[in-house]
Amino acid sequence: MSRRQSAPRLEFEAAAIYEYPEHLRPWLEALPKQPGVYLFHGESDTLPLYIGKSVNIRSRVMSHFRTPDEAAMLRQSRRVTFIRTAGELGALLLEARLIKEQQPLFNKRLRRNRQLCSLQVINGKPQVVYARDVDFAHTPNLYGLFASKRAAQQTLQTLADDLQLCYSLLGLEATTRGRACFRSALKRCAGACCGKESIADHQARFLAGLEAISITCWPWDGAIALKETGDEMTQYHIIHNWLWLGAVDSLDDATRLLRIPAGFDHDGYKILCKPLFTGEYEVISLSGLPAR
Repeated sequence: MSRRQSAPRLEFEAAAIYEYPEHLRPWLEALPKQPGVYLFHGESDTLPLYIGKSVNIRSRVMSHFRTPDEAAMLRQSRRVTFIRTAGELGALLLEARLIKEQQPLFNKRLRRNRQLCSLQVINGKPQVVYARDVDFAHTPNLYGLFASKRAAQQTLQTLADDLQLCYSLLGLEATTRGRACFRSALKRCAGACCGKESIADHQARFLAGLEAISITCWPWDGAIALKETGDEMTQYHIIHNWLWLGAVDSLDDATRLLRIPAGFDHDGYKILCKPLFTGEYEVISLSGLPAR
């Protein structure tokens, strides 16, 4: 069968498989048009099939109903629930936590990463360090957050290629001291390995290139509260060491969350780093509050 003949057939088969999930229609009535997180549940009462977030829960859930690519998930779903948040930031934080905790079948991103690593420059050379061994929230000179050592080394290699850095000086390949590396002959290395460029100039260019992926240390002495106000509700996000401890409606309730051990959180860092420094949200130090 030719490609022209097979394409309509595949489209027809996909359409035949997809059926509008009428059995989920009763759950639509309760869905709000405000921000929050929504969950598609199957037969299990504890493990959802899919978790998502939106500034308009109802509209986003409806978009799933119109997507044939999600037919398998919709057929297995038995109900749809939601959790309101004050705004988009709270929805992002809650979605990330729930996905890591509950590992829904149809979520492919925000999975728990047990090998989180970064690049640290020690004695002029980059080394891969792991979050299980190093406190990423307070250790300076960390660059990038990676799911594996291989991903970190690939980023390092790309940086070297872009800036004509020497693989041997970065520990990416072995070479005889004082001799030009293979890439130098191809004019892909500026020659710091053989004296064509000073080691100082090479290092300065390397560190400047790394700056774009520099990890910001947690800048407060302890936990903080970030105030997020929506049209109908206000929440205080309690954060420590880039870990979102949870949200409360009043700062009087914040102390109960301060008992939670606050290790560095990859998703929290990605979500919170920009909002905490833009001035868009009020930030309140909680360093004087006791945990209880």
